[in-house]
Amino acid sequence: MTRRLTAIWRHPIKSHGRESLGEVLCAAGETLPHDRRWAVMHEASRFDAEKPDWQPCSQFVIGAKSPRLQAMRARLDEEAGTLSLTHPDLATLTIDPDNPGDAARFIEWMRPLANPNRPAPTCLVSAGSRGMTDTDFASVSLINLASHRAVEEKLGRGISPLRWRGNFIFESHAPWEEMDWPGKRLSLGEIELEAIEPIQRCAATTASVHTGEVDADTLGTLNRSFGHQDCGLYARIIKGGRVRLGDMLEVL
Repeated sequence: MTRRLTAIWRHPIKSHGRESLGEVLCAAGETLPHDRRWAVMHEASRFDAEKPDWQPCSQFVIGAKSPRLQAMRARLDEEAGTLSLTHPDLATLTIDPDNPGDAARFIEWMRPLANPNRPAPTCLVSAGSRGMTDTDFASVSLINLASHRAVEEKLGRGISPLRWRGNFIFESHAPWEEMDWPGKRLSLGEIELEAIEPIQRCAATTASVHTGEVDADTLGTLNRSFGHQDCGLYARIIKGGRVRLGDMLEVL
């Protein structure tokens, strides 16, 4: 079966923006470079910025609790060390995320998007190359467009596959085939991956990536129509190399 990579996405700040890539150089045992490198602490977080370590998503401001964040976009200039962020309701902001003054400006900029009924955002922190993924291991995520279309069909309307916030989006003719891959090895361009587990979805996927408004019952549709709340697959990079748009994905 032919499976082709159609998009590469990374999310420099966890839940705060996304950017597309034409190619990426991956390293074994790591996330995509700069994917979830930063995250937004809230006032109830246990994250220790002086001794950064992986923490679950509950310790950060995320789209599941603040859906308006879903409409944010980002562009990281690796050479300049700057990150530009846009949102339909805000002016464009460009910062150096590792500069304390710029980080404070970012918090003030995004504050109107945060759910006022949840713990308030306090500061921008770095997880380094580990990446603050939703898994307790350095993961990348794969999204099957055939599975996405199966969800759209049951919803009765089109939605963006970017709601799933995946890293590698691939075209396939077999919906949900990725559910059978955990424990198997995959090849994608020059890299090899170990498929780990399906991705159980949260309320962030109910919000539009264009407006940030909650407008689709993705979770109810998954549960009622397919008997699970999963879409996509977590994997671990076990052999590094370059991945480009159009590369083939194969189950080894």
